[in-house]
Amino acid sequence: MIDYVVPHSLFSADCHCNPKLPLPFINLAPQKHFVGFYHMGIYAMPELLDWFVVERLKHSRRKLDMSKSCTRFKDFSSLPLELIAQLVRKVSVDEWITQYQSTIRQ
Repeated sequence: MIDYVVPHSLFSADCHCNPKLPLPFINLAPQKHFVGFYHMGIYAMPELLDWFVVERLKHSRRKLDMSKSCTRFKDFSSLPLELIAQLVRKVSVDEWITQYQSTIRQ
């Protein structure tokens, strides 16, 4: 799994089940039957989820296979790279930390 996390140097507060681990942000994981793309902002920010669901239709006609922060794609060739790039640019690390502190950690 490729993990993009918030390093302890930027956010060192106890952040989830194991405070020794950095705060997760974005992950890409090849699985046996799909490629999982995880974006924690989609799970925590309803407006971002709404944007993603609408924009995804412009990039793929396949049925949306999604749960919480995970969007599943059939294989690497079906990843809508431009859409993922737009999504990644929508939430900065600082914005994710603020969002996490205000909602997830309550």
